Amino acid sequence: MTELDPVIHAQARLRVVATLAGLLPGDRIAFPRLQKVLAMTAGNLSTHLRKLEDADYVTVDKAFEGRSPVTWIALTSKGRTAFETYTASLEALLKGAVE
Repeated sequence: MTELDPVIHAQARLRVVATLAGLLPGDRIAFPRLQKVLAMTAGNLSTHLRKLEDADYVTVDKAFEGRSPVTWIALTSKGRTAFETYTASLEALLKGAVE
């Protein structure tokens, strides 16, 4: 059986990746919106995003809209594949526990 990805397996990072996986490929979400959806502090979310970014599972793009800074978060194709593998592994683990 495949091991569960430790980068995704942490509860907060799983919530982040699951939320981003709900977006269409190529879509992104603004940091404050993601923070609100997940009910996480900015510092906590930033810490988990850094780990996901280091694994190349998310991109964090900082830009300006007019004079206001904005940070966009998106799931990479590697991150989407990792999440799909994670969920398949978790399903297999749960099926094995029931049988």
